[in-house]
Amino acid sequence: MIDYQEELEQYKERIDELATQKRYAELRDLFLPMEPADIALLLEEGKQEQMPLLYRLLPKATAAEVFVELEPESQEMLINGFSNTELTEVLDELYLDDAVDIVEEMPASVVIRILDKATPEMRKSINEILKYPEDSAGSIMNMEFLSLKKDMTVADAFKRIRRIGGELETINILYVTDPTRHLLGVLSVRDLLLADEDDLIEEIMDPDVVWAKTTDDKEDVAQALSKYDFLAMPIVDLEKRLVGIVTVDDAMDVIEEETTEDFEKMAAMLPSDKPYLRAGVFATWKARLPWLMVLMLSATFTGMILNHYENALAACLVLNAYIPMLSGTGGNSGTQASVAVIRALSLDEVDFSDVFRVLWKELRVSLLCGVCLAGANFVKMLLVDRLLLGNDAVTPMVCLVVCLTVLFVVIFAKCVGCSLPLLAEKIGLDPAVMASPFISTIVDATSLLIYFSFASALLGI
Repeated sequence: MIDYQEELEQYKERIDELATQKRYAELRDLFLPMEPADIALLLEEGKQEQMPLLYRLLPKATAAEVFVELEPESQEMLINGFSNTELTEVLDELYLDDAVDIVEEMPASVVIRILDKATPEMRKSINEILKYPEDSAGSIMNMEFLSLKKDMTVADAFKRIRRIGGELETINILYVTDPTRHLLGVLSVRDLLLADEDDLIEEIMDPDVVWAKTTDDKEDVAQALSKYDFLAMPIVDLEKRLVGIVTVDDAMDVIEEETTEDFEKMAAMLPSDKPYLRAGVFATWKARLPWLMVLMLSATFTGMILNHYENALAACLVLNAYIPMLSGTGGNSGTQASVAVIRALSLDEVDFSDVFRVLWKELRVSLLCGVCLAGANFVKMLLVDRLLLGNDAVTPMVCLVVCLTVLFVVIFAKCVGCSLPLLAEKIGLDPAVMASPFISTIVDATSLLIYFSFASALLGI
């Protein structure tokens, strides 16, 4: 595996040198011990005009694995350059779920050519999977799996594995079905190896199977795989018939995709399906502008509050100096709580029924944080702002106003930050939307109301 950027650069220089000198046999030997993901990285990072030539040097099985690891743009370029024979060879080596992923990313003209060259069985399976909703387990499942009958012996099972196992993505987990394909049990190859050849599959299978439906959310299925440490999850249709499996590599892709989407939403951006450097300027602009516009307009409320208390600010100008600190502290406090709850929601650690337990916990945490921050700020204002900087306007009463505001803003921000994601989940919205920018806007306006309320009460302005 290529571990360091320096080693990657050395490989790129060596590949370029051999390609320039047309030493193709040495190039082929250079690729042979590498992992498909590393070869794909080298092809992506190298000269684009060399990619088709270098790809054709790879052995057929390795070429298919490398093809899956390439970015959609590179896949499209290679497909457009393939002869019909080459395209057929690549498709023959692809697992069904990988072929579906490629079809979903390609333009219509390329998809037509792929389906035209696919085998009738693969074409039928691809079309069947593409009918499932984009976020469903059915859309990512692999319909190529190994099933056994309960009246088979262990010896019969091994014969079946030897006959068709080489064509499948995984044979570590085996599923037992009845003649109508209803799921009866599950067992591993390890179970077979440790059993006697005359044992019946029914005797050694585990009848308690964890499964998912084709219509279940793919993120839930990925989390279930992680929760139970499965290598694969059986997928059944609405009539409880086994129709496919979701493997752990597909689950990892889903988790990565969903995590990226959550980060983008938490940063007030519309999700993008392209890597950062491959997303165009206008696409990035369209993803970022809507939320920026909403947040900018929502800041109008903050301006209205400042205008309302204009006379109070004029009467005690020193209060202005602490507004950024209060807003920042409140926003950061809310973000901490919201991110923790959003993560807990994504891991199914909490749901809306836990709202009061979550609020009670965050209330106590915020009280401790608020007291510590307020105390530290009180000392800082008296020692630094008043004594060291000589600002006589920072009186003990002003310090009290600011520090009481810090305490109450932290409490409010953490309670809002933990409850909004739970509420969003309850009404069917993505909790990630209720992250940093949205909560900060609410907290900014509220912190000013709290601030000037204390200032009016304690300073008489």
